[in-house]
Amino acid sequence: MNELVPGGNVPLPSGTLTIRVPGPFDVSALITDDTGRVRGDTDFVFYNQPTAPGARLTGETLTVDPPALRPGAIRLTVAISPADPDTPLGHLPGPTLLVTGPDGRAIARFTPPRPQRETVLLLAELYRKGPGWKLRALGQGYADGLAGVARDFGVDVIEDAPTSASGPTSAPRQGRGAVTYAAPPRGRDQPPPARATQATPPAPDSNSFLGLVNSTRTAAGSPPVTLNAQLSAAAQAHATAMAAQGRLASEGKDGVSVYQRVTTGGYAYLTIGEHLVSGPRTPAEFVDHCRSDRQARQTLCEPTCNEAGLGHATDPRSGTVFWTALWAQPFSPAGLRRTAAEVITLTNAERAGAGLPPLSPDPLLTNAAQAHSTDMVARAFYAHTSPDGGEPWHRAAAAGSTRRSIGENIACGQRSAAEVVLGWMNSPGHRANILKPGFTHIGIGFAGGGAAGTYWTQLFGG
Repeated sequence: MNELVPGGNVPLPSGTLTIRVPGPFDVSALITDDTGRVRGDTDFVFYNQPTAPGARLTGETLTVDPPALRPGAIRLTVAISPADPDTPLGHLPGPTLLVTGPDGRAIARFTPPRPQRETVLLLAELYRKGPGWKLRALGQGYADGLAGVARDFGVDVIEDAPTSASGPTSAPRQGRGAVTYAAPPRGRDQPPPARATQATPPAPDSNSFLGLVNSTRTAAGSPPVTLNAQLSAAAQAHATAMAAQGRLASEGKDGVSVYQRVTTGGYAYLTIGEHLVSGPRTPAEFVDHCRSDRQARQTLCEPTCNEAGLGHATDPRSGTVFWTALWAQPFSPAGLRRTAAEVITLTNAERAGAGLPPLSPDPLLTNAAQAHSTDMVARAFYAHTSPDGGEPWHRAAAAGSTRRSIGENIACGQRSAAEVVLGWMNSPGHRANILKPGFTHIGIGFAGGGAAGTYWTQLFGG
């Protein structure tokens, strides 16, 4: 079974899939086409409307036959909300998504970072890739319930209107009040669409943007950032792609992710963060939005980032302005060595806590681990088995290692050594590798890019 992290994906077998989220949650699903929006209310599967072509909801279990979804559907997004609508998800046990195939075999499990004030969480999406289907882990939170999710996907939500002594009045629609977490993608939010009659905003003033950003970073104790031309070009290209399709997305219609735009533009990084936002009209409004939420502010003030890029574009159909801001620490060989050393230090701290001896760095295992992370970015896959059938022990041997036992952990989407080691320790299979008494040596690989932004490999030998 695949233990997924935010942004991780896995191919799905043919046939009917069973998706469960045990616990005090209501499960729902949204079926969308290449516009990213539903065609009608029947594309929203939830407790009051439990069936749609190719999908059926029974209690906490959703069954899906992807090819049987309505014509034109290319994606099904799975969401959960508390069974008690007045309870934030942060007050409930952490949710875990379980996916099994038509033969009853477990395919994937995903436990997202623990929610806080959110009342709805997008857990995963099933999406068509060529002739087949894949599952991608998400972890995107909303704070205004299913209504906010439904509106973002194009469902027409009719709210109850309050009454007064003078008669009924129109209830104002509340826009999405949530921040998107992770990862991939983090720090995104989507206020209600702007009216098409609004004027096109002026081009961003770089000095104004930098001044606002760096004053916020200084107050948080973080060093200033400078604008980088390659990051700004990637940010502008992604903002333009979002405006063209009229929605926030980490990938454009061409399937190119914001991280791939960065790396194909020639920028290599060790750390990256992003804000994908729609609605603000000026750089000042955009920065104010990024400062308004804890998670978004944390991305803006990330102390390891020292370069930034900004882009914005307007959807001519609605007048909505789409923004992309990128925050990065550029790649350097010394920085890569520091990152790998930090992963090893944290790994050995976990082993010490379990009474186990530390693992020694091994240059041959390091070369094999680095090659695998780089390969996952270059060939756009995420798996222990490479597209040509190579396994961890094959890669170790090819690098010249003669270790008798080999183990491997991989992860994608995490932004730091601390985050990736914590994720591995929270996963039983990865934790078992870290705490295996028979392992004596370790190598670490890291590469930036691809769909998830970061790809990590931990290769063990004994």
